[in-house]
Amino acid sequence: MAPDGLVIESPVMLNDRAQILLKTLVERYISDGQPVGSRALQQFSGLEVSPATIRNTMADLEAMGLVSSPHTSAGRVPTALGYRLFIDTLMVVQPLSEARVQRLESQLQPDNPSRLLTQASNVLSELTHFAGVVATPKRASITVRQIEFLRLSEKRVLLIIVMPDGEVENRVLVTHKDYSQPQLTEAGNFLSQHYANLAFGDIHQRVQNELRQLQHDMTALMSAAMAASDEAIARKSEDYVISGERNLLHSNDLAANMNQLRNLFNVFEQKTELLQLLDAGRHAQGVHIFVGNESGLAGLDECSVVSAPYTADGQIVGTLAVVGPKRMDYERVVPIVDITAKLLSNALSQH
Repeated sequence: MAPDGLVIESPVMLNDRAQILLKTLVERYISDGQPVGSRALQQFSGLEVSPATIRNTMADLEAMGLVSSPHTSAGRVPTALGYRLFIDTLMVVQPLSEARVQRLESQLQPDNPSRLLTQASNVLSELTHFAGVVATPKRASITVRQIEFLRLSEKRVLLIIVMPDGEVENRVLVTHKDYSQPQLTEAGNFLSQHYANLAFGDIHQRVQNELRQLQHDMTALMSAAMAASDEAIARKSEDYVISGERNLLHSNDLAANMNQLRNLFNVFEQKTELLQLLDAGRHAQGVHIFVGNESGLAGLDECSVVSAPYTADGQIVGTLAVVGPKRMDYERVVPIVDITAKLLSNALSQH
């Protein structure tokens, strides 16, 4: 059965025997990394059928594009379509034990919100031995809890932006006049009172119209604060945290093709295309899996991406994912991605 929340594609219709043999073949290939022959399928499938029957079924599966025969072996390997059918209809995902979940939860410390995304990325990488990716929240979803100004010296002001998750962004503003600390406190109180808990995009749209409510000599300070805040939030919103990409160098399936590996790391470095792919996962219910060229990215042709959205206070704000070879243990990786997304959501929502 498919895991709860997994996006289901239109499956190819197979009889029970063909389904069992395909499931066995995929599981053996994931485990061993070697083409699977008729004798192994007979041994591990539990079916009481002849090798000839198995060979005939394999020929049918190959004609349907679900398996292929490497030229150097009599055995067969799953194709991307075969993986897709396995994922959508044959995979059985076992939930993580309560003890394992508690260990994961202990690694995501809500008392250190600035590191939560990095911690989640590390957890994904360490548990799967692939690359763990966490896209930072979208700019429109980021809200501001508090804004403060602190006088540093004449015409130098420290802008302090406090996010709902407790993370703090600091920017030094160079002003055209020397503001007193009471003036700066008044400005910070005005912004915090009027714009606390609003999405930053809404703040940016409203602030110019409302600046005239302040004394004229404060408008320049506010405009400078908004420009600096805009820059800080934009930087945070167009990025992701990645851990364990070097693990992919040790994957036999990927390391054998240096050109493919180079293209993969270009995807990580360029960021834009992978961020767009992760953004597509925001609209999925639960875990979503892109197999090979389903991602639409040439650098990921030999990879799969297992992703899930995460939330803050019930609102989807980003996506996390595992990137690894198509020959990954989906039955093990899917629950890791799923529970990490839920634990990250819980941690972010505690602020």
